[in-house]
Amino acid sequence: MRRRLVAVATAMVTAALLLPSAPAQAATPDRWGFAYVKDPTITVWNTLPTTYQWGSWKTLAPAAWADGIKVTTGRYLVRFPQIGVAGARGIPHVTAVNPDGRFCEAVRWNLSGVDEIVDVQCFKPGGFPVDTPFTVLWTLSSGVVPAANAYASVQSTALGAIVQQYNSTGGPVTIGPSSPGYYTVRFTGVGTAGVQSGNIQVTAVQPNAQPRRCKVARWGWSGTDVIALVACYNPATGALMDSEFVASFHRQRAVTANVPVYFGYVANAFAGQTNFNSLYGFGANSIGGMVIKYPDLHQKETHSQVTAFGDSSSYCGLEKLWSDAGGTALVSIACFTNAGAPIADRYLSTFTSRI
Repeated sequence: MRRRLVAVATAMVTAALLLPSAPAQAATPDRWGFAYVKDPTITVWNTLPTTYQWGSWKTLAPAAWADGIKVTTGRYLVRFPQIGVAGARGIPHVTAVNPDGRFCEAVRWNLSGVDEIVDVQCFKPGGFPVDTPFTVLWTLSSGVVPAANAYASVQSTALGAIVQQYNSTGGPVTIGPSSPGYYTVRFTGVGTAGVQSGNIQVTAVQPNAQPRRCKVARWGWSGTDVIALVACYNPATGALMDSEFVASFHRQRAVTANVPVYFGYVANAFAGQTNFNSLYGFGANSIGGMVIKYPDLHQKETHSQVTAFGDSSSYCGLEKLWSDAGGTALVSIACFTNAGAPIADRYLSTFTSRI
């Protein structure tokens, strides 16, 4: 036990030396928050589980908590307190938490007073609205940070026009649409030359709350540019379909865009620098089929997101809420055919603590 504690302490010191300086971290994100909706059936504003939420509001309002309310079947509002910014958008990600093929999308997100509200719609296979637990985050970034800890994001219309973008290197994010349903997203300068690295998350957006799903169909690089082919689908038929979406890339940063001590990510279709643990470096997370072990990362409040990978209409989410095994986070992934049949499939998983 003593040897293990010494090893963890040594790894933490090493990781700390590799992190960017405090001013660089302050540049991005400007505001962020994450939460878990455990009971999506409550029709009054209620505080979401406090062990699975945190955000930048805690600096100025430590007693405040994110809350939520059911609007109608499958439709839920999440309110992140005091982090809204007038004239700024930011991006959300959302992942359903269940074992039977339910999935979620972002409808819209907006400033309400000083708060940021994320509107989420969830469905069962076939695209019928249904209540389900889910994880949700929102983050807003600006500024240029050291290339060693890269983050980029983009919001796209259904036609592939960019609504907003951010790149921590200062370079552009571009989108090349190829109807129906395909979008080539290029995150300029955020990768590692000649190496598959980092993690990508994608969330479908549908302002009329009609069912859509999006995923990463292919993923490659050119120099330090990261290139992702995003594919979006009509869940009723499984056919490719144009859709709005948000996509983000993070490398040696958390999915929230900040750099906590404890975070990691994996892509089970790849190896090398797509498997990262902030304490132990590349390749340290264990992938056992549809279960990922993130060693020693389950600290304080935690959060996870999942995106499916591959050029088909299959999709993935969290099978259940992750668990704490002596500090190791156990994250169970569930993937499905378009009809909702469970399958073992490829996915992109990301996990973070708030510290």
